[in-house]
Amino acid sequence: MKALHVITGLGVGGAEQQLRLLVRNLPVECDVVTLTNPGAVAEGLVADGVRVTHLGIQGNRDLAALPRLARLIRRGRYDLVHTHLYRACVYGRTAARIAGVRAVVATEHSLGDSQMEGRRLTPGVRALYLASERLGRSTVAVSPTVAERLRRWGVPGPRIEVVPNGIDVDRFRFDAARRESTRRRLGLPQGAYVVGGVGRLTAGKRFEVLVRALAELPDDVWLLLVGGGPEENVLRRAAQRMGVADRVLFTGERPNGPASQGAAGGSDLDLPSLTGAMDLLASPSAEEAFGLAVVEALAAGLPVLYVSCPAVDDLPRDAAPFARRVQGGADSFVRAVRQARAQGPGPRSAPEAAHHYSIARSADRLMDIYTAATLGVSST
Repeated sequence: MKALHVITGLGVGGAEQQLRLLVRNLPVECDVVTLTNPGAVAEGLVADGVRVTHLGIQGNRDLAALPRLARLIRRGRYDLVHTHLYRACVYGRTAARIAGVRAVVATEHSLGDSQMEGRRLTPGVRALYLASERLGRSTVAVSPTVAERLRRWGVPGPRIEVVPNGIDVDRFRFDAARRESTRRRLGLPQGAYVVGGVGRLTAGKRFEVLVRALAELPDDVWLLLVGGGPEENVLRRAAQRMGVADRVLFTGERPNGPASQGAAGGSDLDLPSLTGAMDLLASPSAEEAFGLAVVEALAAGLPVLYVSCPAVDDLPRDAAPFARRVQGGADSFVRAVRQARAQGPGPRSAPEAAHHYSIARSADRLMDIYTAATLGVSST
C-alpha cells in the first residue's frame, strides 16, 4: 500500500509530531505534503527518509492549489490519502476526489466545543468541513470526546473511528542522569522545584494562569514553558509585571524526537529531556481534544495537574493515579502545586495510561482503517 499524508503545516505542534511518529510506525510506504510552513517537523521527516513536498498554498482561498495537489496525487499513484488538520482536510479530500482516489481518511486532531485549531467554530467553518467530509471514507477522532463532538456537528456516526494519539513511551522514560544534565544546561538552581507547561503559546492554552500562580508560590519554584507561539511576548511581559521573570524559562519549540545535533541547544534539549527536568506538569487549557502533553508527562513519571484532558478522563481513574483535575484559575493551581509538592516525588515510572496510548497500538488500529477503506473502494 502507498499512502499520501496531507497536512496544513509542519511546524512543531502536537498533530505535526504525531504524524511523524505515525509515519515511522505504519507498515506502508508514505509520502507527505504540507500546504504551508515546512518547518522543523518537515526536517525531521526528511531525516527519517520520508519524501516531503511543500505545496506553497497562498491563503485560505488559493483555489489554484487544488489542481496542483490533484496532479501530485495522480502522479504518485497513491492507494490512499490521509489528511490532517482543517485546511488540509478541505483541500486534501477534494483534491483526492479530483485525482480519482476514493480511499480517503481524515484525522480530526483539534476539534473543541467552541474552536478548532484556534479558529472560532462559525456556521461557515462547520458547513465547509461537513461538505468536504462527505468526500472521504471515514473520519478519525483522536479521542471519544472528539468523536462525540463530531457526531454533534453532524458527521454520521458510522463514518467516525476513534484512534487515540500515540506516544513513544520509551523516549520519555525517566533518566536521572539526563535530568541533571538538562537542569544544568537550563541554569536551574540546585533544589529548584520546576513546574512545566508544554504547548503552543497561544491564548487558548492559558499559560498566563501559571505565570500568575508562580507569583504566589515560593521563590524556589520555577516555571519552564516549552513551546513557541504568538503569546510569548505577552507572557514575558506578564512575568515582568508580576516580578517573576527571573523564574520563568522559555525554551521555544522543541521536537519530541531527537533534536538535530546542529540545532541550538543540542540534542539533549528535546522534549523528552525537558520533560524529565520537570517536577510537575501543569496544563491549564480549558478545552483540549486529547491532551498529548499530559500523556507524555505521565510517560515520564510526572505528577500532572490539568483542567481538560480527554485522554485521562476517557480511562478508568486508576490508570493515571498521579493525574489530578484542577478547576478554577491561578489560585486553584497555587493550592494544587503546593499539595503535589508536599506529597514528595513519586516513583517516576509510567502508569497504565501512558502504555495505553503507545504509538504502536495507534498505528495498528489505523492500519485496520486503511485496509477497510481500500477494500471498501475495491468492492464498490
